[in-house]
Amino acid sequence: MKTLLKLTQIILLLAGGLVIGFYIASKTTPESPISQIKPRPLDKYTIDNLAKIEVPETQIEIGEPLVKEEKFTSYLFSMSFDPSLSGKEKKKVTGLINIPTAKGPFALVVMFRGFVDQELYKTGDGTKRAGEYFAQNGLMTIAPDFLGYAASDAEAGSIFESRFQTYTTALVLLNSLNSIPDWDGTNVFIWGHSNGGQIALTLLEITGKAIPTTLWAPVSKPFPYSILYYTDESEDRGKLIRRELAAFEETYDPDRYAIDLYYGKIKAPFQIHQGMADDAVPREWSDELTMKLDELEIDFDYFVYPGADHNLNPAWNKTVNLDLIFFNNHIKNSE
Repeated sequence: MKTLLKLTQIILLLAGGLVIGFYIASKTTPESPISQIKPRPLDKYTIDNLAKIEVPETQIEIGEPLVKEEKFTSYLFSMSFDPSLSGKEKKKVTGLINIPTAKGPFALVVMFRGFVDQELYKTGDGTKRAGEYFAQNGLMTIAPDFLGYAASDAEAGSIFESRFQTYTTALVLLNSLNSIPDWDGTNVFIWGHSNGGQIALTLLEITGKAIPTTLWAPVSKPFPYSILYYTDESEDRGKLIRRELAAFEETYDPDRYAIDLYYGKIKAPFQIHQGMADDAVPREWSDELTMKLDELEIDFDYFVYPGADHNLNPAWNKTVNLDLIFFNNHIKNSE
């Protein structure tokens, strides 16, 4: 009798285990929410997360001279780093550095260009003219080409990751300035044009550093509208970008990458320039940007030029001279 009872108990325990096993299996089928959780590799590029990450330093290698003038010399530079900031494969980014001929050390302007077609781009495009003006007047300048441009390594496979890696490139560059022998170690400024202005604004939000900054016709609309606005210029009229964006928004919240929601993190003083005849960045964008900066009590000066285009012509000379004055007024004695 005891043997029969024990056998019955064993059968019941086995049956119970099978029921529990089938229940657990039913909750982890391919149709279940658990198995449908998607990887989120682009989370690391949100403005909040980039503000928390430890940005590595790298060596800025100054290479061959490209242009030698009386008051400055232009050199090719390169730096190698992991653009995902995840300790993975390193990539090389090239760029242009201008060093004055006079005895240093020098204050340094970090320059971010606007959009240029990759097939037409050459090192220095978008920053060369202003960079040479600053160098002629005693300021060192440095401008990255970014991944996919000139002699830099290829971009990421994702169009959005490629965009976000312009931020990590800017962060690593800013964190590696001590490797430049002729920099004074104290004075650094930022100059950004068009989409380079958007990169500059994002960089200032991520770092919270009070770096004096000048912006020429900055793209200040939030992601993803800042991309969608220009889709009619692509050969497929934006079909690829819209498909990629639809997939992106299934997994990610675009607001976490939107610069207009993080202006409150900015501590830098600004000088902002906008042409009234600009056909690439509407004046209304810069008007709205300055109104938001004013509400946040961020220090800025705003200059609007009647008849000036996206490159601030015919007011270019006046604009770049105002930038030079702005930078010189913010120079501090090196420690």
